[in-house]
Amino acid sequence: MIRLASAFLKSSRLRLVFEIDSDDMDKPIYRNRVFNNIRRDSTTDELYMAAQAIGALSRHPLWAIERNDSYDIDA
Repeated sequence: MIRLASAFLKSSRLRLVFEIDSDDMDKPIYRNRVFNNIRRDSTTDELYMAAQAIGALSRHPLWAIERNDSYDIDA
């Protein structure tokens, strides 16, 4: 009998990427801010609004918003 694997959401992190400057070749330089222990049931809209609010407090423009989920996989 083949047993199917299951994935259980273990944790979520919110990563904000800010464009802080540019180098000598005019390529952008980025800096990350990571927020751990994000509520696992947070919606995309909630995370977007939170990221925009945090980004508004920075003097650097918010370049990207990422959600990183970690799963435990068990059979």
